[in-house]
Amino acid sequence: MDEYFMRLAIKEAYKAYKIGEVPVGAIVVKDGKVIGRGYNIKETLKDATCHAEIIAIKEASKTLGGWRLLGTTMYVTIEPCPMCAGAIVNSRIERLVIGARDFKMGGCGSVLNIVDNPKLNHRVDIVWGILDKDCSSIIKEFFKKIRENSKK
Repeated sequence: MDEYFMRLAIKEAYKAYKIGEVPVGAIVVKDGKVIGRGYNIKETLKDATCHAEIIAIKEASKTLGGWRLLGTTMYVTIEPCPMCAGAIVNSRIERLVIGARDFKMGGCGSVLNIVDNPKLNHRVDIVWGILDKDCSSIIKEFFKKIRENSKK
C-alpha cells in the first residue's frame, strides 16, 4: 500500500515540476482514502509556507473538519524541512512515509529530527526509502535543468 500512495505523491511532485516549482509532492491518507494532497507552490504564490506538506495538511484538515489529523499517514517524496516537520507534529499525523532524504534541509532525521523529539508532545512513526530512486530522480532532474539554464 505504501508504494501505491507514494506514487500518488510522485504525481503531485510532477505537477510542481511542470510549473517550475521544486518538485515535492505530499498525500495524507486516513483509512485507505486520500484526504489531502499538495505540491510546492511557493514561487507561484510568493509564499514561503506553501510547501507540499502544508498544502496537504490544510486540505486534510478541511476534509476532516479539524486540525487534529489523528490516525493519518502522510506520504512525501522528499524529507520534510523543519517548518513542515513542525506542522506534521502539530497536526498529530501518526505516520510519515518518506521517499528520499534531504541532507541539506531535512527536519526528520537527516539534519534535524523534529518528528521524533522526546521533548515534544507528539512523535511520528517514520518509514524511509519508499520508491527512493523515483523520488530523488525527480528533484535531481529539476535542479540539473536549473543549472543548465543558468549557464545559458
